[in-house]
Amino acid sequence: MRVDGGDKAETSGAGPAATGPTEEDPEEAEGVEAPEPAGRAEASDDGREEPETTSGSEATAGPGVTAGPEASGESKEAAEPEQEAGAEDAVVPEASDGSGETAVPDPAPDAEETPEPERTADSGETTPGREGPTGPEREPGTAPAAPRTEPTPQAPQATKTPKAGEGPSGEGTTGGAASGPDAGPKAGPEKGTRGGSVAPAPVRVPSWARENAGDGERTSEFVALKALEAPTPAPTRTPAPTPPRTPTSTRMPAPTRVPAAAPTAPAPAALVPERTREVPQPPQPPLDMLAELTNTPPPAETPRRTALRRVKIWTPIVLVLAGCFAGAQLMRPLPEPKLVAADSVHTVDGQLTLPWPTEGQGAIRVPGSGDIAVFGEQRPVPTASVAKVMTAYVILKDHPLAKPTDKGPDITVDAAAVADGTSEDESRIEGLQAGAKYSQQDMLKMLMIPSGNNVARLLARWDSGTDSQAAFVAKMNAAAAELGMKDTVYTDPSGLDKATVSTAVDQLKLAEAVMKNDSFRAIVKLPNATIPGLPKPIYNNNDSLLTAADLSVKGIKTGSSTAAGGTLLWASFKSVGEETPLILGTMMDQHADGPDLNGGDSLKLVKENSRKVIEAVRKALASTPVIHKGQVVGHVDDGLGGRTPLVATKDLNAIGVPGQQLRLTLGGGAVALPHTAKAGAEVGVLTVGDGVGAKTVPVAVGVDLAEPSFVNRLTRLG
Repeated sequence: MRVDGGDKAETSGAGPAATGPTEEDPEEAEGVEAPEPAGRAEASDDGREEPETTSGSEATAGPGVTAGPEASGESKEAAEPEQEAGAEDAVVPEASDGSGETAVPDPAPDAEETPEPERTADSGETTPGREGPTGPEREPGTAPAAPRTEPTPQAPQATKTPKAGEGPSGEGTTGGAASGPDAGPKAGPEKGTRGGSVAPAPVRVPSWARENAGDGERTSEFVALKALEAPTPAPTRTPAPTPPRTPTSTRMPAPTRVPAAAPTAPAPAALVPERTREVPQPPQPPLDMLAELTNTPPPAETPRRTALRRVKIWTPIVLVLAGCFAGAQLMRPLPEPKLVAADSVHTVDGQLTLPWPTEGQGAIRVPGSGDIAVFGEQRPVPTASVAKVMTAYVILKDHPLAKPTDKGPDITVDAAAVADGTSEDESRIEGLQAGAKYSQQDMLKMLMIPSGNNVARLLARWDSGTDSQAAFVAKMNAAAAELGMKDTVYTDPSGLDKATVSTAVDQLKLAEAVMKNDSFRAIVKLPNATIPGLPKPIYNNNDSLLTAADLSVKGIKTGSSTAAGGTLLWASFKSVGEETPLILGTMMDQHADGPDLNGGDSLKLVKENSRKVIEAVRKALASTPVIHKGQVVGHVDDGLGGRTPLVATKDLNAIGVPGQQLRLTLGGGAVALPHTAKAGAEVGVLTVGDGVGAKTVPVAVGVDLAEPSFVNRLTRLG
C-alpha cells in the first residue's frame, strides 16, 4: 500500500533528509517493538544531543515520499497498540560490569548515556563483552555484527508508512537510503552522513511481553521486581557507530536494541542490596550454628553444659593416656607366684602340764616336731661345763671323724696339760704324762665323760696351733652365731670362767646340731670308759640318768659351779610306732639350798628335776593327725591379687605332745612354681614342724591355676 504524507523531520546533518522506499516483512511486523517515545533525546558519541524525533506532522520525508497524519488510518491504528505494548512490557535490559554481577539500569529518563541492551532469548542479541548463545564476544565501542540469515525475497513497494518499531523516519545517505532490514546494524535514530539517517531496525518482543501487552499493571509490577532483584549497573559507554552497510541483493536483518523501560519509581534504599566484601568469619560452635540455622537462640550457659564441654575435650586425651598406661601394664612381666599356708601353726589337741622347778630356766624340743615347752626367763647365765659341748662341736667340725669307730689323729700331751691336771678346784684328768699321745677319739672321751678341763685347753691349743686359747674361743663364738645362739658368749673352752654364759633355748640349738654327729653321739651315751695309757677308767657324771632303763637317756653333758649352780643338757629317745624320735632338753641355774662349794649339791638337784620332766614328756609324746587328704592348706598367690586354693594329697601325722604347736610351712617342689597348672597338679610341699625329721606332704592346686586376670594386670601397682 502506498501512503502519501506531508510531515517533516528535523535533521542534524547537511542536506535534506529523505526517505526512500522500504520493505517490510509481514512475519517481522508482528511482535516488532516500537521505538522509544517521542521527546526522548539520545546522546551521540561526540556528546551532542540527537534531535527529538516526533511522529505525525513534524516528520519530513524525502523527495516524492511523505508520511504523516494523512496516512491511512489502518497503518496508524496498527502502530499505536504495538508502540504502547513495547513501552509498557519491554524487558529490562541487564548489563554486566565484568565481575559476574548483574546490574539494574537507572530508571531516570534523563540519563546521559544509555547502556547497551542485552540480547534476549527472543531477539538473539548478547550483552556487549560477553559471548552469548547467538554470537561471539565483541569489544566495547564496536557495533554488534548483524546475523547473517537468508531473508525471503519480497517485491519492492513504492512507499510505505513506517510502522511502530521502525522509527518515524530513517536517516540515510545523500539522495535517499533504504530503510528496513538493510538500513544498517545501528538500532534507533543514528546520526548519518550528508544529512541522511538510517531508520531503526525492528525489535522482536518476547512472547510473554506480547501476551501481557494489555496488562500494564502486571507488566509494571514485573519491571519493578526485576529492578529490585538486580544490583544497580555501572554506567557503560555507547559503542561507536558503525558505517552503514551498502545494500546488497540479499536482505540482512539488522540487530536492534530493546527500548528503555518506562520510568518507574526508584526502589527504597533499604531494599537495594549493598555491595560489600565478605570477610571470612571463624567457625561457630555447633550449638550456636544450629541456633542460627533454626532461628532458635542457643541454650543458656550452665554448669552442666560447661561440664559436658570439658568432658568432650578431655575424653580423647584421657582415652589416649589410658591406652598407653594399659599397654605398659600389660607388657610388664608377671611376678613370680608364691605359696602361702592357710595356717602358720597347728596346735595338737589336749594340754600337757610339765613338773618344772620353781627357779631357773629350761626348754624341751623334739627335732622335727619343734619346741615342746619353755620354762623360766631366758636370760644369759653361766653354763659351767656344758660349754664343753661347743668345744667338741668345733673340734669335730674342724677335724671330723668319718665314723664312730674312727680314732682320728694322735694328739701329744704338753706340759701345760700335765700341770692343769693337778688343780684341786676343778674337774680334771689326772695321770697324764708330757709327750704321751692319745687319739682324737680318746681325747673327746676324756673331755665329755669325766669333763676334764685340762683336756679342753689342750684341744684348743692343738686346733689353733698356738699356745693361746683366744683363737679357739673365737671359733666357738663364731659357731654359736651360725647356730643362732644370740644370747651366748664364750670366754674359755672349759666353761670354768663364769663369763661364759648362755640360755636354755640357745643350748638346745647347739644340742640339736651336735647330735647329728655319729661320733659325738657314740661318746656321750657312755656312762664310763677305759682309756689306754690312763691308770684307771673314767666315769660319767650323768651316770644315774644314763643308766636308768625307763628314761633312755643318751647324753649329753652335766655342769656345776658355784656361780652356775647345777646345769644339764640331756638327750632321750622314745619309740612311737615305727619311729624313735629324739627328745632334747636343758635345765640351767639350779641352786641347792645352803652352802654349795663348786656346785656339787646343785648338780644333784638339776639331775633330779630333769628326771621328772623327762618322764612326763616321754609319757605324753605320741603321733597325732595333723593334715587330712583334700584339706585346703593354703593358696597360690599370683602376685596380683589372684588366689588358687591348695589341697593336701594325703594324710599326715606328726609326733608331739598335747597342746604343742606344730609349725606349718609351704614350700616349692623340685621345679619352679608355674603360672598355669591343671587342677590336681602338685605344685609344692607342706612341712609340719621344723628341723631334722620334720614331716612333709605334697600339695596340689584345687582348681585350674591361671595367669592373673586382665583387670588385675591392668590395675597392678607394684
